[in-house]
Amino acid sequence: MQRLILKSPAWPLLPQITTGAQLITCRAHQGTRTMERRQRRRSIQLLYWAAQWGPPRTPTPPWAATHAESSTSRFSGSLKPGSRKISPNEAGSGTAGRGQRKGQKNWKECDVIEEEGLLEDEESRKGLPRRCYILAFVVGFFVLFSFFALVLWGASKPQKPKITMKSITFERFGVQAGSDSTGVSTDMMSMNATVKFTFRNTATFFGVHVTSTPLAVSYSELNIGNGDMKKFYQVRKSQRNVVVSVIGDKIPMYGSGASLSTPTGTTTLKVPLKLDFTVRSKAYVLGTLVKPKFYKKIECSIVIDPKKLNVPISLKNSCTYD
Repeated sequence: MQRLILKSPAWPLLPQITTGAQLITCRAHQGTRTMERRQRRRSIQLLYWAAQWGPPRTPTPPWAATHAESSTSRFSGSLKPGSRKISPNEAGSGTAGRGQRKGQKNWKECDVIEEEGLLEDEESRKGLPRRCYILAFVVGFFVLFSFFALVLWGASKPQKPKITMKSITFERFGVQAGSDSTGVSTDMMSMNATVKFTFRNTATFFGVHVTSTPLAVSYSELNIGNGDMKKFYQVRKSQRNVVVSVIGDKIPMYGSGASLSTPTGTTTLKVPLKLDFTVRSKAYVLGTLVKPKFYKKIECSIVIDPKKLNVPISLKNSCTYD
């Protein structure tokens, strides 16, 4: 039978057929062997955990170890000098051995492919790199900080300051003939008044810096007096009384006050005036990031009686607030 096989014309093609079949088998069972490797790893982990946390092992008795050594020595002594064990792989003929060596090379290549697949699986299980986590942390911090700042801004906007006008007192008011800086003859108006109002900060968690435009007193759209308010800082949930002096000295009227002019410089008619200014408040809730601003425009209608100087004129019902 062996001679027939050697003389067969298909025998030279047998190694290629065997090699191709082994490669096909390797690729077909690659996934299966990968799963087996994973299962073996899990089994090793379970054995390790069992060894760590399981019941203690009983020590091997001395007589059992001695018996094992003696049986091993008897078995090794039965071999003749110079002899060796013959493995099943070496039992075949020389041609079969060459085919087996080629098959072993193919199986080694298959093992390399499986190891590469396992490495790829391990890399995929590692997850995102550290830089991605840092970037996500930075983005999340800025989002939360922006949301917090937006909440503070929304909470601060309704807490507007309140301004209540109290009174205005004229210490001096008169119209007399004169001339302007160019020498043109006209009526000149002079006045001196004191304005009082209350500023109240209603905010519960921030103070405000308060400034104002000049307080202007006008007659028939002509400005006859101005006063500057000193800026101040008002703490939360508090108020203060503000006093501002408004002064006008020899303001040319250019025909607007002809009916008010008298030789003595003191008119006896009631004069309608208007007071207007804007109060500006600014708060720093979160540094310069959250900085709400509040504006309050105030206009008051005043009727002055020159016969009643140094008498406070109430402005409680004479002003509008925008």
